[in-house]
Amino acid sequence: MKSALGRVLVGAGVTVALAATAACGGQDSDGGDKGAASKKSAAKASPAAQGGLKPLTEAQLTTAAITKADVRGYRVGNTPDDEIPEVSVPAKPATCQAIADMFLLGTEPDAAARVSRSLTSLKQTDATVLRMGLLAHKEADAKNVVADLRTQSEKCTSFEHTDFKYSAVKVLKAPELGDEAVAYSMTDDIDGEKIPVSYTVVREGSTLLVFYAMNALGGQAPEVPAKVMEAQIAKLEKAV
Repeated sequence: MKSALGRVLVGAGVTVALAATAACGGQDSDGGDKGAASKKSAAKASPAAQGGLKPLTEAQLTTAAITKADVRGYRVGNTPDDEIPEVSVPAKPATCQAIADMFLLGTEPDAAARVSRSLTSLKQTDATVLRMGLLAHKEADAKNVVADLRTQSEKCTSFEHTDFKYSAVKVLKAPELGDEAVAYSMTDDIDGEKIPVSYTVVREGSTLLVFYAMNALGGQAPEVPAKVMEAQIAKLEKAV
């Protein structure tokens, strides 16, 4: 599904091409060649010709991150740095590495910038813990990360990572958000406690939006609330 941000970027590329063509209008018989050259120059300047969109900056991600004003009913706070370390830890087996890295908002290659927020419901009966991450990549790298997550969520069933075990990895139906999305769930075995978690990763241009939901009381893997994902995507589009 093409996002509003994607449409704006495409529109910008068209504007550049039209401006280059207009600048060559009204010339003599060799104007066609000049016009063609100008179009080629415009194509070289387009994001696609340069290998895709560039990563956003940390400042842009910070501006785009949701706050409690954007999602009523939740407390929103910064995620502690020690909960999203920059160093990747090997997973066993290695065929589950992309999924294991995402648990700590890590990717291969590393994101150019990361911003994360933790959300908790104001309802005392809601034990779901939510985390949101914005990861800045080159567009091609962002696509590759999503592709790796999609493949591994289909083939990886269990793994070990940071001295913990994870099992029952299962593909979920991804929401029709952003340019593409992937979703999956798993069960964390932490000190004997079985904790279900679910992930939804949305690519919006060159940015990955990661949504994580954990049920501290066990039971079924919780869903990431649609209103949280939609609010974050809308704010990212507006900020960019």
